Amino acid sequence: MNRRKPQNRMKAAAAPKPATARADRRPRPGVRAWREQHLYSFFSSLGRLAARPWAALLTLLVMALALALPLLLYLVLVNAQQLHGDMRDAGAISVFLKPHLERGAVDGVAKRLRAHDSVASVVVKTPEQGLLEFRNQSGFADALNVLRDNPLPAVLIVTPRPDVTHVAALVAQFGSEPEVDLVQYDAGWRQRLDAILGAATRAAQVLAALLALAVLLVVGNTIRLDILGRSDEIEVMQLLGASSGFVRRPFLYSGLWYGAFSAVLALLVIAVVEATLSAPLQQLATSYDHRFSVRGLDALPALAALGVGALLGWCGAWLATWRHLARAPR
Repeated sequence: MNRRKPQNRMKAAAAPKPATARADRRPRPGVRAWREQHLYSFFSSLGRLAARPWAALLTLLVMALALALPLLLYLVLVNAQQLHGDMRDAGAISVFLKPHLERGAVDGVAKRLRAHDSVASVVVKTPEQGLLEFRNQSGFADALNVLRDNPLPAVLIVTPRPDVTHVAALVAQFGSEPEVDLVQYDAGWRQRLDAILGAATRAAQVLAALLALAVLLVVGNTIRLDILGRSDEIEVMQLLGASSGFVRRPFLYSGLWYGAFSAVLALLVIAVVEATLSAPLQQLATSYDHRFSVRGLDALPALAALGVGALLGWCGAWLATWRHLARAPR
């Protein structure tokens, strides 16, 4: 009778395979539960907004108008900056000489101005050149044909050096020349435009901050009403041991949806305004010989508006839930 030799159990026992690789492939239970809770809150909050479409739509329209106003002001300032850029180089000094001055006297004045240390260049514009330019740009070519004499004086276009800071003194010095009738400093308009744009930019920033606060309050009040409607549900969850983060999470995502959707509606309002004003603004640009082009909202400011809207919605919901949880009995 054949007897089987007893096998060594230590050798027969299969060595356990390392489960490290399989464990690394699977998410940890805590991380997986956290991810599932966030996904559930993310989509369930969207479903709650869809369950009451008219109330949500009215709230979104109010928030969209509040977000659209700063964007419209931003577009106005962006387009006004084009005029500022065109006038940036308008730092020349126009020296109008007395009428019917001889060419030799004009050249003498131009030579004296070129010798000045603060002057970079001097361009002489004769009365004939000035009349031709006025004829081409004014549209009164037929009316100018009846003129017997040229009433325009010679003009010297003086460009100061870039490092000159006492331009006002330079203008006064040019005006004291005996052959000079009038001195006009074009950069004065640029300085006024700089002041206007600076004040408008500051006003737009203040208005944007106030409207952002309004959006924050609208979201906070909307979420507060939602919390009051679900107060019994929240109380039961807290009795079962739900944490503050678990209670707060769906309301935070509701605020996120409110902010993101209102930003999308604000961008749609901007698009409608651009489409409505495109034709008259194009006519305005044509009247300026296409030196002024109307600019719309670029992709980067649009994405920034979406991010700001979502952030405001999130912050408003967080404030509302924090206030409720802070007042809730422990």
